[in-house]
Amino acid sequence: MSAAALLFLVLAGLGAGLVGSIAGLASLISYPALLAIGLPPVMANVTNTVALVFSSGGSVLGSRPELGGQATRLRRLGVVAVLGGVIGGLLLLITPPGAFERIVPWLIAFASIAILVHRRPQEVQWGDRRGDAIGLSVGVFLVAVYGGYFGAAAGVLMLALLLASTRESLARSNAVKNVVLGLANAMAAVIFIFFSSVQWSVVAPLALGCLAGGRLGPVVVRHAPARLLRIAIAVAGIGLAIHLGIDAYR
Repeated sequence: MSAAALLFLVLAGLGAGLVGSIAGLASLISYPALLAIGLPPVMANVTNTVALVFSSGGSVLGSRPELGGQATRLRRLGVVAVLGGVIGGLLLLITPPGAFERIVPWLIAFASIAILVHRRPQEVQWGDRRGDAIGLSVGVFLVAVYGGYFGAAAGVLMLALLLASTRESLARSNAVKNVVLGLANAMAAVIFIFFSSVQWSVVAPLALGCLAGGRLGPVVVRHAPARLLRIAIAVAGIGLAIHLGIDAYR
């Protein structure tokens, strides 16, 4: 691989890690980059999933202040995310990637709009009450399955779910999203490593950029105006939904 290609992948990983840890749209940058260097779609998908494990690792490192006091929630949601990621990864190996292509744009658009709905952090956190915690866990499981299977804007879906369910701030919800979705992605990556074809020469430079970008993202979320970030995430998500919708329905 040429030096220019290596630099291109590092920069793509940097952008993907940064965007992924802030808005959950990492694949919007990393997946097209893998296609651009000549990887076929399925190999690009599984290689991308493996590389994005490093983005999640960087995001978790950068999110440590916001993760304080959320250990119980993380343990509960982490378990269902792991299970969902395993199932999603297996589904990708046995079903056609286009199985959900018509419903995905609507899910992303709905989640993007939901992110704009602001609730005060001091309101009742229904996601932490026993009965409603089950509903939140089910929602996290379904998003984790989707993340392991297809992945596009899974972070937007997870962030919207957490913001609506826990009444936490954007920064604290984003930190939980990074951990939970990172676990789901890691489980899918393990499956792909053993049962699919990963282009390891591409993973290394992309992962390096993802790690750095993922580490920087939580710092941006911590210091940027929350309202502007919500709008930016929503606009990016709706843009992706429109793009995927055009591809699915044409």
